[in-house]
Amino acid sequence: QVQLVESGGGLVQPGGSLRLSCAASVSIDSIYAMGWYRQAPGKQRELVARSTNGGSTNYADSVKGRFTISRDNAKNTVYLQMNSLKSEDTAVYYCYARRLHFPDDWGQGTQVTVSS
Repeated sequence: QVQLVESGGGLVQPGGSLRLSCAASVSIDSIYAMGWYRQAPGKQRELVARSTNGGSTNYADSVKGRFTISRDNAKNTVYLQMNSLKSEDTAVYYCYARRLHFPDDWGQGTQVTVSS
């Protein structure tokens, strides 16, 4: 099992920025894909961004051009830089790790609230 520890959530005004971090307990080189999901109250969990160890990235249409996912292999950490935040970005953000032939691992979640 991969332990994932998230940090960086908080309260920010519309138009502001936050950077989420997800530190893994193993080398992320060995993890096929890592990324972020989010879940707003009363809504289903949705994929926000994903990065594979092959270098590809995917984003939800709603965050393209505003969010950027990146990996620091030396620190075994994945980041989600969120710019131009909107109220609709308010949600609990979950980091996940996908290893081939294993169940997905999840972080505990971090709250992001965008409000004036």
